[in-house]
Amino acid sequence: MSDKPTYLGLLNAIAVGESRAHAYLTAWAKVTPDPDVRKVLCTVAAREGEHGMSFAKRINELGYSVREKEDPAYAKRTRIASSERSDLEKMEKLGLDRLDTGDGPDIFDDVFKNHTIDIRTGEMLGRYIAEERDSGRLLRCCYEQVKARAGQRSTPAESDGLAAVEAKVDALCRAVEELRQIVCAQAVPASAS
Repeated sequence: MSDKPTYLGLLNAIAVGESRAHAYLTAWAKVTPDPDVRKVLCTVAAREGEHGMSFAKRINELGYSVREKEDPAYAKRTRIASSERSDLEKMEKLGLDRLDTGDGPDIFDDVFKNHTIDIRTGEMLGRYIAEERDSGRLLRCCYEQVKARAGQRSTPAESDGLAAVEAKVDALCRAVEELRQIVCAQAVPASAS
């Protein structure tokens, strides 16, 4: 049996994804004319950057290196974030209006089903999950404020029903992508640093 942690692919996916999110949120924060939006973006971007670096560091401590994965959607997200589109358009195009699932299930619900996660990594994952959920709430609140200022209010029933369906579809897509990355990471022999 290999000494390679079974959760290494998950850590890699987080390190890469969070670093990329930091980059495009930072690019957006630089171009938004709205100081309230900028404040939220800077808060979330700082968290994403810290997560990317922390998980990369943990991978290194475990004796491995981060493996970059090609992601054509990343270039698209960066173009959207740094474009001259409105903040409302950017939030909707990037799906940031649907990250908060409230009390509903999300992509993090199954992380701790892996009982081999060591204590240190478990602590990191716990903090990461709590911060990601809070970031989702911050972005959703920001979206609602921007939308209200733009005069595009929707009825609570429309908003809640559609948002719940969209959140579940998005969570499913993210879970499938994370699973794909984990399977790919486990299929390729990792080289110790």
